[in-house]
Amino acid sequence: MPAIQLMSPAFQDEEQLPNRFSRRGGNLSPPLEWTGVPQDTEELLLLCEDADADEFVHLLVTGIPPSVSHVAEGQLPPGGRVWSNGFGDTGWSGPQPPGGDSPHRYVFRLYALSEPPNLPQAPSGGDVRRAVEGHEIAAQTLTGLYAD
Repeated sequence: MPAIQLMSPAFQDEEQLPNRFSRRGGNLSPPLEWTGVPQDTEELLLLCEDADADEFVHLLVTGIPPSVSHVAEGQLPPGGRVWSNGFGDTGWSGPQPPGGDSPHRYVFRLYALSEPPNLPQAPSGGDVRRAVEGHEIAAQTLTGLYAD
């Protein structure tokens, strides 16, 4: 499977997310950039989950045009459908792990898909992964860490 390169100018893979991206610290969505989207991609899907909180969804955007290659800080990918997150808000809701927890892992996943996924009204991270199975042309992850 071809690889997409997914990165952020604000943090490196497996490094601490700046506080401004947390729910308490500004709740801005982090900037993301990607390259290597395969030519036959129908749409991109962006998912962010807390891997240490039962895959709690912090962001889900489907239907991102394959021509889109980045999203600015505090913005959402243009042209996509923005879904509700685990807090019940639409769009980005940043990290808010319980005080005293070890750093949680916030996994950003970008999928290049051959067709739109069939998702339930309020999808979990598991629902998303099952829906893209068999339709992934390429995928990549970027993990940020965060603790209060």
